[in-house]
Amino acid sequence: MKILVGLDLKPKSEKTATEIAKRTWPSDTSFILLHVVEPFPIEKSSRSVETAVEKAEKRLHKLGNQMRGAGRAAEELVIVGRAAQQILKLAETLHPDRIIVGSHGARLAAGYLLGSTAETVLRHATCSVEILRHGDHGDGGVQSEETRILIATDGSPYSTIALRSVASGAWPKKSKFRVVSIPHPSMPLSSFPKEELKKVVAIKHAKQYAKAGAEILRGVGLKAEFDILLPYASDGREIVKEAKRWGAQMIVLGSHGWRGFDRLRLGSVSEYVALHAPCSVEVVRGNGVSAIGVRQESTGRTDGVSVNSVLMDTP
Repeated sequence: MKILVGLDLKPKSEKTATEIAKRTWPSDTSFILLHVVEPFPIEKSSRSVETAVEKAEKRLHKLGNQMRGAGRAAEELVIVGRAAQQILKLAETLHPDRIIVGSHGARLAAGYLLGSTAETVLRHATCSVEILRHGDHGDGGVQSEETRILIATDGSPYSTIALRSVASGAWPKKSKFRVVSIPHPSMPLSSFPKEELKKVVAIKHAKQYAKAGAEILRGVGLKAEFDILLPYASDGREIVKEAKRWGAQMIVLGSHGWRGFDRLRLGSVSEYVALHAPCSVEVVRGNGVSAIGVRQESTGRTDGVSVNSVLMDTP
C-alpha cells in the first residue's frame, strides 16, 4: 500500500506525522511525505526559493525520521509549484492508493472548512483521499484502540467499494464500526404512484443497504452495527450529525452515489461531509485492490442484496 502525504510544515504537521505513524497499517505500507514550496508569496529570486526549499527539506526530513523511528517506511520529497497541482501531478506519476492531506479546520458558525489545497485535491484526485482533522475526540486521531469508524452507504457501487476498502484495512483490535444509510427516493426505485409508498420502500432499501454493509465488515471479523438516519432525505447533514453524536474519529464514504455526478466534481454528499465533518474523512474512489471484486458485481448487486429483488419485494 502506497500513501502520499501532503504536509504544509505548519505546527500541526508534526502531530499529523505522529498520528499517521501510530495507526495500524498493512505491513507493506510505505509513505511519501511531500511538501510543496510555493514561490509566489516569496520574493521572486532564485536564491530565496532555494533557501525555502533547503529549510523545507530539513524540516520534512525530521518528520520522515520521526515516522521511520516508529517503524514506518517513509521517504521525503520537496518540490516547487502550486500545492494542489503538484500533489495531483505527483499522484498521477506514483499511483498511490491514498492521498492524505490536512484540513485548515477553520471552525465557523456553519461548521468546518477545508483549505483550498485540500478541497482541490479532494475533487480532482483519481485515488482515495483522506482529509485529516485533529478534532474534538481526545487527540482527534484515528489511532486509539477504540477507534470509531462511521461508514455511510446508499447501496451504490461506490458505497460497496468504500465498505470493501474498510474491510480490507488494518484496524486496532477494539475498533468499532457503524454503517448508516439514509432513505431517499433517488435510490433505485420502481415507479410508485404514491409519495408515502416511496418513503416506505426507501426506508426498506436503506435498512437493507446498511445491514448488507455491516455484514461485509462482520465477514472479516470486525465489530459492526448498522442503522438508518432520519429525518428523511437529509443526506450529508445527517451523516455529519451522526458522526458528532456517536463520537466518530473517521467517516468513510464513496465518492458518488446513485444520484449520478458531474465528472469534474465530487458527489454532493461526499463533498458536504468532507467540508463540514468534525473528524477525519476518507472519500474512497473505485481504483484500489479492494474494488476488484466489486466492479464485477456492482451493476446489479450490493453484497448479497439484489437491487432488482428489493424493488420487487415491496411491503
